[in-house]
Amino acid sequence: MTSSTAVSPGQQESLLGTLVVIPWANEPESDSDAPVTPFLMVYSLGDGRDGPEAGAEALRAELEKAGLSIGDKVTDVARETRVPVTLLVEAEQAVLNMPFMRVQCPVPPEWEKAAHETGKVYLICSLRPWPEAVQGKPVGEERLQAFLGADDMIAQSAHCLLPVRRVRT
Repeated sequence: MTSSTAVSPGQQESLLGTLVVIPWANEPESDSDAPVTPFLMVYSLGDGRDGPEAGAEALRAELEKAGLSIGDKVTDVARETRVPVTLLVEAEQAVLNMPFMRVQCPVPPEWEKAAHETGKVYLICSLRPWPEAVQGKPVGEERLQAFLGADDMIAQSAHCLLPVRRVRT
């Protein structure tokens, strides 16, 4: 079970409406040596000024303007330095910076540990609104898997690997 964090860039005026960020990590098979992969997903509640379809198109435009493509291509931000997306992970917090949003999201200790061990986080930015998964209400694994497993999910999302930054001391 995980919970989400919302960013409302003036939702009444914004085409994007409320954007929500939710963290989770995969659980590798018990007999596997594969590392745990930390994920973040950005999605809209579909409550923007002109409705969910206009919000999805506005989000697509923002993502493409940032250099991310929609579909099955995974952009490695460590290699694509022109993509202005960063992630700071420290003190059980993930701070995601994108040109159109900045959000600080609480993450569980095991998520933070996996992010630091792998040095990267898999970010999914879904164009598909998810109005039922509102900020502050727990999202169970089954609901999350159902949303992620939808037929159009890959085609309707931007995917990227973000290098994990830390506070320097």
